[in-house]
Amino acid sequence: MRLRKFRPHFTPKEIFTVEGSSGTDKRERINFMDDKIKQIRFDSMRARNFFEEYLAFTTGPVDLKNLMDKGDVALLDVRLKADYDISHIPNAISIPKDELADNLDKLNKNATTVVYSYNQQCHLSVEAALILADYGYPSMILEGGFKTWAEDFRFSST
Repeated sequence: MRLRKFRPHFTPKEIFTVEGSSGTDKRERINFMDDKIKQIRFDSMRARNFFEEYLAFTTGPVDLKNLMDKGDVALLDVRLKADYDISHIPNAISIPKDELADNLDKLNKNATTVVYSYNQQCHLSVEAALILADYGYPSMILEGGFKTWAEDFRFSST
């Protein structure tokens, strides 16, 4: 029997299915994961650690605007260059995620870089922030991406 990892599109759970297994086996695994997630939710120390890290590595549009007003942040747009050219957050530089590792010299290791991509569901910014972390650059993610900045909060865009 070979295990294959199955990731449903809209759920955070990882469900492992066995090829050729019955529906009952799959339901048992799903129930096991549901129980495991419930246990995790009641682990207050684990929750505390998660939320501390979440706050340390994410920012929202209002906090980003405040950081920008103080000049305390660098902005990195990892969307396609064509989308950056249409509109972007003021003072952001464009380095598409696939080109980031070859263009790190354009960033400052002494400044926190806020990375953004298209929207909340787009993981380009998370992947880019991981690259930055691997190379020792402090970084954060803009929650909601450019869509939230431009549409929901209607801050200026260039």
